[in-house]
Amino acid sequence: MLIYMRKNWAREAIFVGLATLMALSSALAGSSVQPALSVFQDTLSNGLRVIVKPDHRSPVAAVMVWYRAGSMDEVGGRTGVAHVLEHMMFQGTETLAPGEYAKRIAATGGRSNAFTSSDYTGYLQELHSSELELAIKLEADRMHNLLLREVEFNNELRVVMEERRQRVDDNPSGLLMEQLAATMYLSHPYRTPIVGWMNDLEHLTLEDAADWYRRWYVPNNAALVVAGDVDPAEVVLLSEKYFGPIKSRLLPVRKPQEEPGHLGSRMVTVRANTTMTSQITAYPAPRLSDVDMDWEPYALYLLAGVLDGHSAARLHKRLVLEEGIAHSVSVSYDGLRRGPGVFYVEFTPVKDRELRDLEAVWLDEVFKLVTHGVSEDELNRVKAQVIAGQVFSSDSVLGQASRMGRMWAIGFAPNASDVINEKLRTITPEQVRQVAEKYLVEHQATIAILEPKTSK
Repeated sequence: MLIYMRKNWAREAIFVGLATLMALSSALAGSSVQPALSVFQDTLSNGLRVIVKPDHRSPVAAVMVWYRAGSMDEVGGRTGVAHVLEHMMFQGTETLAPGEYAKRIAATGGRSNAFTSSDYTGYLQELHSSELELAIKLEADRMHNLLLREVEFNNELRVVMEERRQRVDDNPSGLLMEQLAATMYLSHPYRTPIVGWMNDLEHLTLEDAADWYRRWYVPNNAALVVAGDVDPAEVVLLSEKYFGPIKSRLLPVRKPQEEPGHLGSRMVTVRANTTMTSQITAYPAPRLSDVDMDWEPYALYLLAGVLDGHSAARLHKRLVLEEGIAHSVSVSYDGLRRGPGVFYVEFTPVKDRELRDLEAVWLDEVFKLVTHGVSEDELNRVKAQVIAGQVFSSDSVLGQASRMGRMWAIGFAPNASDVINEKLRTITPEQVRQVAEKYLVEHQATIAILEPKTSK
């Protein structure tokens, strides 16, 4: 199974950010990618959302089930349970033996996988479109017939604990991201790792997993998303046949979880088994909450592109190419999420250079951007690169299904990516300058520094 989407390990998810969720640009009509097709939607009587996008270029279908529940919905002492339950979803139902789900899909020549994030959990199959019914049948089966047994639970719990050791405890960059999140957020559940704290995993019980399953794995908290060589009417009929009999249940009340404002900058230093020093600076930023009315999230995404969207971007050009003091640098904005957004800046100095040298350049570049702004030509280049990237990232049926499902999971219409794409086009250089001035503020920053254990 695919390990949790590293959102407390946010580098992977951040780079995806808005970019992976935008529709193909009409300006790229000459591309081999087909024009955007209609998205069909229906809702069953039990609350299950059905989302379908036909794409008949090849006889392939991507079938996904998304649950609007992730690690941010966990409670203290039970962190990691969302991810553990994801593992258990492959360990048998009343009609399938442990491991048989994946074997049934593989026998058709298809593949199956799953992922857990802070905001949602998803399950996917990519297979020949003639096997559509099998995929839908199997997903419905494990939505309400999952068998949670002690032997399989203990085995999967050990697997998750080993994942934590490999990806966090023994991984300096994983430790750094975990400590950054725990320092940046005082009360919001984004401060806890998706894989869970080790102490919580050590005391997690089968009943904890069963309780999570009962609470969140219900049709009125889920979406079936299908893209590929399919007929929407057939998808709806199959959904009614297999998911329709599953009863909805009252969902737990989700209380507001607003993070208190920063009263000053914060810093954490992580000493680990590494030979390199690096720094990540995170600034609180708004998330995208209204696709039509918001503009700051779009400006923040383009701001990240201005600073580090390509080899000639400002920060990379100066730190790596011109002054040669950075081994690597990255800037990114994560605003497509259920909780608060964040703007990240990360850099690693070359040997014999100090983090403070890179920090000084970073602050100088922020000053220049706020003082002199961004030119129209520079911003247009960034927009063009963002849009062109969609030709390659959105060409597969799985990419299309993922985009629609993620949009639904964070509370937007499945086809909201079309609006996002157009909104990005409207952002002005002055708006980019304004968000830089408003959000890249030193006293709001959380700084996480990684240094070797052997350093003094």
